[in-house]
Amino acid sequence: MELTVVQGDITEQQVDAVVNAANRAMRGGGGVDGAIHRAVGPEVLADCERRFPRGLATGDAGWTTAGAMPSRWVVHVVGPNFSAGERDRSLLTGCYARALAVADGLGALTMAFPLVSAGIYGWPKDDAVDAAVETLRATPTEVRAARLVAFDAATYDLIAERLRG
Repeated sequence: MELTVVQGDITEQQVDAVVNAANRAMRGGGGVDGAIHRAVGPEVLADCERRFPRGLATGDAGWTTAGAMPSRWVVHVVGPNFSAGERDRSLLTGCYARALAVADGLGALTMAFPLVSAGIYGWPKDDAVDAAVETLRATPTEVRAARLVAFDAATYDLIAERLRG
């Protein structure tokens, strides 16, 4: 799989599947989750309510349609909330591995990922980048191209440095 980084808005990525850093309730929220729910329109919230009536567990993943976004699907993952004491790194790496497994089930060949848990949930950014890069490189998948989408220049630089290393 080709792994790259871009700086920009994850909701504008032209890929088969965009990964959403969701909360357990799967009803929208802040950060990446809020941006995606605003971009996709109300039908995706209805899809979340129908497909995930009890939400999703931390570390798990599921998919919905992508509504008005250019992608075909949204793969929702629930990362651990570091600030609330959820510090099991396997829950974080599991989000990336599960997202790839869901993508494989859908037949998605291109994906865009945010840094899961590195924003509102407070996971230390250096380790969040390492977890993403290590897991995406090590997980067997049919996905041909994955990009990490950095919202700001500092995060872009950090991810680009790890990808070179």
